[in-house]
Amino acid sequence: MEMHQVRYFLAASRTLNFTRAAEECHVAQPSLTRAIKLLEAELGGDVFRRERNLTHLTVFGQQMLPLMRQCYEGALAAKKLAASIQKGAVASLTLALSHSVSMALLVSPLRELMRAFPALELRFLRGTPPEIAERLKKGEAAMAIAGPLGETWDRLDAWPLFSEGFDLVVAPSRAPPAAGGAALADFAAERLLTRPYCEVADVWLEFSRQHEIAFGGEHAMVCDADLMQLVGEGLGVAILPKSTPCPEGVLRIAASDLDLKRTLYLYAVAGRERDVQTAALINLLRARAWEPPAP
Repeated sequence: MEMHQVRYFLAASRTLNFTRAAEECHVAQPSLTRAIKLLEAELGGDVFRRERNLTHLTVFGQQMLPLMRQCYEGALAAKKLAASIQKGAVASLTLALSHSVSMALLVSPLRELMRAFPALELRFLRGTPPEIAERLKKGEAAMAIAGPLGETWDRLDAWPLFSEGFDLVVAPSRAPPAAGGAALADFAAERLLTRPYCEVADVWLEFSRQHEIAFGGEHAMVCDADLMQLVGEGLGVAILPKSTPCPEGVLRIAASDLDLKRTLYLYAVAGRERDVQTAALINLLRARAWEPPAP
């Protein structure tokens, strides 16, 4: 399989017109047609169906499209990296994270990435779901990890990484007796430290309304670090994802009536050229057998 065949296939899949695809690739149409025919022979199936003025991808072609795109983008990224290395340039990668995503989740894949690219410089951005979506659109971040963004942009690729439940976190002095377990109702007199920056904040509000869950008031927080400080001092309780590490002096309790879950996703912009470092991290994150850190 030659890269020019893949390039011609991608151009034809975008235009659905062999003449325009040939013009885009600066080749004669017979050359483009011949290259695609050779590609089909190598793949063992037709990728296009041409019916007079109507050209469209076959089912087989639709299945091959994301793989061909990934193959071509990987080749371009490798060429770009090679040129950067030859010039002595330092590569960088910007990753956007939701305020509710723990950096502890990324330590292992980032360590693997840095072993492969020792000169790589990382930049991290934090934001709310709308802010993260906007950073991706503007190209300010190459990729992002967050819960549901509530974004319907058709160029946004979203790969689920893992799903997890939530626990109640309290100060040791507020913990119930060990026997018999605990329920949210046991903490009705406590103030709840809320996380309006979390992607599932609205889901929690609906959950608490449906199950008639009430606390003795609320404190609205702006980050998990401040939240943990107040919980540890006994100034309230909080509901956190299982993957959020708890510091010493804060207890995690599996409440029997807390049936709440979230899914974390890896986001990137489809069709945007990715350098080899970004492609490598995307592959690492998607291939990882995710096990949220133990509390």
